[in-house]
Amino acid sequence: MRLPGTASPSPRGSVPSMRSASPLVTFASAALTVAMAAGPLAAQATRVAPADLRAEATAGSEAERYLRVLQVAGRAPLYPWSLRAFSPREVDALAADSAGPWAPRVPTVEDAGTRVQLLRPAVRGAYNTGFPGGVNDGAVWAGRGATASVSAGAMLRWGVLSVRVEPVAFWTQNRDFALMPNGQPDSLRFLDPVSPRGIDLPQRFGEGGYSRIDPGESTARVDVRGFALGVSTAGQHWGPTEELPLLLGTNAGGFPHAFLGTSSPWRVGIGTLHGRMVWGSLAQSPYSIVEGHGSRRLMTGVLAVFTPRGLDGLELGGARFFHTAWPEGGVTGSVLWEPFQGLFKGGLSETGEGPDSRTSNDNQLAAVFARWVLPRAGFEAWAEFAREDHNWDLQDAFLQPDHNSGYTLGARKVWTRGARMYSARAELLDAQPGNVQQVRGGAPFYRHTRERQGHTQRGQILGSPAAYGGAGAVVAVDGYTPRGRWTVEWSRTRVRTLRASVDSTRITGVDVVSSLGGQAVLFRGLADLSLGLRGDWELNRHGGDDAFNLNATLGFRLGF
Repeated sequence: MRLPGTASPSPRGSVPSMRSASPLVTFASAALTVAMAAGPLAAQATRVAPADLRAEATAGSEAERYLRVLQVAGRAPLYPWSLRAFSPREVDALAADSAGPWAPRVPTVEDAGTRVQLLRPAVRGAYNTGFPGGVNDGAVWAGRGATASVSAGAMLRWGVLSVRVEPVAFWTQNRDFALMPNGQPDSLRFLDPVSPRGIDLPQRFGEGGYSRIDPGESTARVDVRGFALGVSTAGQHWGPTEELPLLLGTNAGGFPHAFLGTSSPWRVGIGTLHGRMVWGSLAQSPYSIVEGHGSRRLMTGVLAVFTPRGLDGLELGGARFFHTAWPEGGVTGSVLWEPFQGLFKGGLSETGEGPDSRTSNDNQLAAVFARWVLPRAGFEAWAEFAREDHNWDLQDAFLQPDHNSGYTLGARKVWTRGARMYSARAELLDAQPGNVQQVRGGAPFYRHTRERQGHTQRGQILGSPAAYGGAGAVVAVDGYTPRGRWTVEWSRTRVRTLRASVDSTRITGVDVVSSLGGQAVLFRGLADLSLGLRGDWELNRHGGDDAFNLNATLGFRLGF
């Protein structure tokens, strides 16, 4: 859907656009109607604060990050952090006894009956002077020039049922800037310069303004007898990482999906087990080269988190994520359970394709991860390791663990000073091809030979863009006070490895962005004001001169 006064995207390719999400869009409209109709039921509902952070703790949100810092500081209960977004009940448990600097915005809710709550509308703006700049901002794509987004909605909690409807609409000016040549004609010149026919990752979304309306952070779920099931278009974050997830984060926003899992960790004798199965629909951008069959993908995934008994604060887990061309004959049970297939290719059924006779058209990623929180020390550390392909067998896994793989390491230290909290954190990602690349073929992370959209949703990386480039790092200091938050952050992202030509294997250099900036969130009555200023220095941009981009952001949430 386009907003008035914007240019239409190129008609190239068969684009599912909003059609692929139409069932959940219909659901969102119906859910909003239910929430509005339930108003009389909420006449005696618990009164909540105009700025209730419980209602805003979506994956990657300001409220969720705050709860994590509280947990590390020992001011919120220990709970697995590797399966997000949290349910309303989980947020209630995390915020139940919190006594942090934002306590007035985390009100105690004593009545578990029916509650209807309007979500505070959020308006955000960004401006990029030199080239596009934005990461972990969900469905929004911030091009060069001005970008504006708005979101609003409502929540209903009725016994075991919870419904949240919060769509988002954005528009970006998408001003012209120099593209890196990719050897493609016409609208295909906007595609990725390294692999224009191997991943759906446009450098620019066409000429002129670009806009979209997305169902956003919308979910309907039932939590009963230890089980959780529902449908959603909300963002997800798998694993314990903060800003550099390898498997799934909030860089591309959510996608329509159904899920089934545990509503809270189950006791299994030697610890607890928390998990979820997810089935979803992935869409491509208007500039993908894929047409017809394969332009829409079925996503299937599974995630499990184990917390061992006697080792408080430790969580261990793993996840698998599969991309499959949407079956022409309809979705069958065998496809839905694909994430449970064997870990080693040598044990799979023969397909007769590829040099190993077991090659599949599916794109699968797998990850293992760990996090350990030591609240008495105010410290946490985490790690994630991911693979882009099956190992042939266990021996292959031990001999060449760096084949098509990447890892993220991170740590945080939190100090409490009266009503203030300070956090210092660092995170490192490395997904560069190892020396095995010289004797065994591979591809950049997130790219796949047969599923040519790669690990993307609507033209944006589902994990961290740094993993596709090969490396990234973040170092930041955060301060939390009763009046808000401030952050100073430095990051380094490898954009791409430069080669002699698109098809060449000879490396000629790297394209790297170093960024330094600050952010602030200011509480003013019923409103939250957010400000940000960041400088991006891109060294060796497109294999040529260096370039600079100034990114400025401004946003606010307004209470009722």
